[in-house]
Amino acid sequence: MVESGYSGGWADNPTYQQVCTGTTGHAEVVQITFDTKVISLKEILEVFFTMHDPTTLNRQGADVGTQYRSVIFYRSQEQNYSRTGCPGNKKGEFVELPIVTGIVEFKAFYKAEDYHQAYYKLNPGQAYFRAVITPKIHKFREYFQHKRKKNRSAGSCLR
Repeated sequence: MVESGYSGGWADNPTYQQVCTGTTGHAEVVQITFDTKVISLKEILEVFFTMHDPTTLNRQGADVGTQYRSVIFYRSQEQNYSRTGCPGNKKGEFVELPIVTGIVEFKAFYKAEDYHQAYYKLNPGQAYFRAVITPKIHKFREYFQHKRKKNRSAGSCLR
């Protein structure tokens, strides 16, 4: 299950408008609840590092500000890759640039407003989605298609 929301700041129960100002300390995030029998944390992190640019500080594409920083919030020491190193991007796209993704202990998650949940699915025709998100989805499908076939035939589980 994926929920859109905010985390990493000091303001309790922030709104989207407050987070957009960059004054709450929160980042726009997704909270992922998953079954490790179906997909591993390592596989989720591989998707994360493949689908966005972890080398730009406080920015993703045209979106700029601390609320757009690249960050992973861990809930247990098993999820704390700052000790062992993140799996990183397998395609080698960012080899020359340092990864600036923060790895931070989880404190709180504030679910975003209802209109932010499943936002892409509900608004697929938006120009931003056509220009930025839809190409990322195509990239995801293309890059992970071989894994899906390989893992299904091996009885594994990236679905």
